[in-house]
Order: sequence, then structure tokens, then C-alpha cells
Amino acid sequence: MNLSKYIDHTVLKATTEPKDIVKLCSEAKEYDFFSVCVNGCYVKLAKKELEGSNVKVCAVIGFPLGAMSTASKVFEAKTCIEDGASEIDMVINVGMLKAGETDYVRDEIAAIKEAIGTNVLKVIIENCYLTNEEKKIVTQLCLDAKADFVKTSTGFGTGGATFEDIQLMKAIVGDKAELKAAGGVRDLATAEKFIALGVTRLGTSSGVELVTTGTADPNKY
Repeated sequence: MNLSKYIDHTVLKATTEPKDIVKLCSEAKEYDFFSVCVNGCYVKLAKKELEGSNVKVCAVIGFPLGAMSTASKVFEAKTCIEDGASEIDMVINVGMLKAGETDYVRDEIAAIKEAIGTNVLKVIIENCYLTNEEKKIVTQLCLDAKADFVKTSTGFGTGGATFEDIQLMKAIVGDKAELKAAGGVRDLATAEKFIALGVTRLGTSSGVELVTTGTADPNKY
């Protein structure tokens, strides 16, 4: 198993500076990670820094709360694609889901997928705020809206990915979509278990540590 190719190397903190993006991209090239995951304002910089490499640029949309209007999320996603991203990680409107507004949630995901075309859409459902029934419902909504991935967490909520949630989500997606675990992936054993459960992408700011020492700073995303 080549762990590096499962990793979306991530820097999303509010205090992130351009120099942090340059370092992120340098590490991603050195360790051959699948992508870097950045906020929208840094997509152009990341694309420039990764020129000539196989590392993709992933941008987060509606991050981290998901409570923006659909129109603003669509605009943000389209802009990030135009700036050089080829993958989009969007946050659902958690409040609308919990209110039972399933059409709203599904239609928003579908609108963003339509806006980015053949580029990859990962949908962050922020499991820490959901009941098991809500997790099942929203995972199915992601399939209905033609999302490419269902992702557990932003890393900014009250909890991150869990093995139980991945098992629940995998039972629904089967081979119709892929799964990304994010939030709390900080040691090799955890990463390997997520992969064994069916995860094909890991969101972490600890990618370098995972592929070198096998452990990471517990305070990182």
C-alpha cells in the first residue's frame, strides 16, 4: 500500500499564510501526496507551486460551517476550478439537514456538482453533529446528487472521523461513491484501519509524519 497516494495534504487554519502554502506544496511534491487541500484564496498559489508535478489542488467550499447560500457556494466552487483546482470539498448545510429539508441539501450538492462538471466533488457531511439516521439520509442524498466522494468531517467541528461512521457510510455507498476520512487521522494504525474499511482518501495536516514516523502532533487538523 502506498499511503502517500491516499493523502490530501491539508492546511486550512485561519492563520495560514502564503509561506505555509508554499511549504505545503513542497512537502506534497516531496512525498508524492495525492493533493493539497487549501482555502479558495490560495488555489492560484498552490497551482503555481505544483506546476510540473502530479499533485492535485483541492479547494474547500462553504467552509467550515456550510451555512452560506447555495448561490455563493456555486460561485465559490466555479471560481476555484477556474483558478486551478480539480477537486472541491464542500460542506453541506447541516442546519437544513437537521430540519428535514432534504431536497434543499440534495439540490445544493447537485448544483455544485453540475457547476464543476467532471471535476471531483467531495461532500463533507460533518458527522459529529448528526444522528446515525441523519448520517444515513445524507449519505444517500450525496449519491442521489452524483457526488464523487462522501467525507466525514471538516476537522473544525466537535469531532472527526470514526471507524463506526465509515462502516455506516460504506454500507450505503458501496461502490457507487468513494469515502474520505478527515479530522483526527494522526497515526499510521488509524490511517491503515480507515483504508481497510474502504476509505480511499485521508484528509490530514499530518501527512509528512504519517509517512515518515507514523505518528503526528495531536493538535494538528
